[in-house]
Amino acid sequence: MGTEVKHTETLLSLRKFHISEDCGFILPEPLTDLPVYYKPWMDIARNMPELISSHSLRLRIHDMPLLETHLLQSYRELRLAHLALSMMAMGYVWQEGERETVKVLPQNLSVPFCEVSRRLGLPPILIHADTVLANWKKTDPDGPFSMENLELLLTLPGGESVRGFFLVTLLVELAAVPGLKSILDVINGVYYNDVAMVTTALDVVSQAIDSMKHALKLMHEYVDPSIFYGIMRIFLSGWKDNPSMPEGLVYEGVHEKPMEFSGGSAAQSSILHSFDELLGVQHEGHSGAFLRRMRDYMPPSHKRFIEDISGRPSLRDFVLQQADERLTHTFEQCVARLVDFRNYHINIVTRYITIPASRAKKLRENKQGLVEELDAIRKAPTALEERGTGGSGIMVFLKTVRDETKDIYISQSTNGNRVLPDAPMTAIQKAATELKIE
Repeated sequence: MGTEVKHTETLLSLRKFHISEDCGFILPEPLTDLPVYYKPWMDIARNMPELISSHSLRLRIHDMPLLETHLLQSYRELRLAHLALSMMAMGYVWQEGERETVKVLPQNLSVPFCEVSRRLGLPPILIHADTVLANWKKTDPDGPFSMENLELLLTLPGGESVRGFFLVTLLVELAAVPGLKSILDVINGVYYNDVAMVTTALDVVSQAIDSMKHALKLMHEYVDPSIFYGIMRIFLSGWKDNPSMPEGLVYEGVHEKPMEFSGGSAAQSSILHSFDELLGVQHEGHSGAFLRRMRDYMPPSHKRFIEDISGRPSLRDFVLQQADERLTHTFEQCVARLVDFRNYHINIVTRYITIPASRAKKLRENKQGLVEELDAIRKAPTALEERGTGGSGIMVFLKTVRDETKDIYISQSTNGNRVLPDAPMTAIQKAATELKIE
């Protein structure tokens, strides 16, 4: 049997789940503006850093008119509205840091925010789908998808480090696209008992995970750890499992009782959830519960895609049953690269959170250091020193997820360090183009 994908309605397709052939989970060509009626929103959202630094954002939002949402008709309009309103909500809550938080989001912000969120099936808080997937534009529309040719639509305090953080994460998502498309061929190959198709597609998945790691390395070049920890991080924090806001937040005019939502988190990216389900990684206990909850922070169609993969016949069982040496090796290589990616993510978190948190404690105790550094540390959220912005106990969580990934190795002798030499991007692109994707 050949490796050409069979077009059968019972098989998976990207289009069904609003996933782009070129961009994956990234929203293709996000809108850069809303209809003129929504100018009051966009005027505030486009000036977030300045309004926060001048301590005037809350006043501007209080003076903002309560706008109707029915004029937002297209999906892209709704996504831009959600991005703008969620940016405003984070700035409103955290304008004065963790020591002067608010308990109520004013009605003229909370009502339209919750209406837009309901229409999209998303929570009323800033999420990965906002800051990364729908928050970009090319400087030159015909130019490459690169750091030099990308800009944010809306930003937060932190200058170039904010741009770097969101756009590097965007490039990680983009690097995953060949592997995301190859998930279809893996599933179809298992369905048709086609070992060659599964092996070829798994090789592309493996290379894509490796490309994600190389994209993630750009974080060191574009994001300053002290700015991320001391300035940016609080604006990504939510009001669930956050000691700074133990009672949550009241959305005035929508809910009388406070509501709790987690802040932005890499766990809200659909990519690794998809690869986990494909390979059969089982996340249990607290880590599993947290990851399952993070799926409610994804666009609903992307969540359904992950669930669809989960409901398919087990790839790992297929590999075991076939007992094909090359297939087994390729599967093991996918697992190894996923473990390697998660190890590298732990290194990133160590540099951007663990080490700055330790430095912050010492600076507060000794009150020594540069004036600028002391000021940044003073504003840094002490409540999040041991936690991620999503509310998880970050290091325990990440290491647990990494170790659970190791558990699916087929060979008992594999130790998680067996990774093939880095492949050039051209090889990844070549492998992807050779597959016929539905």
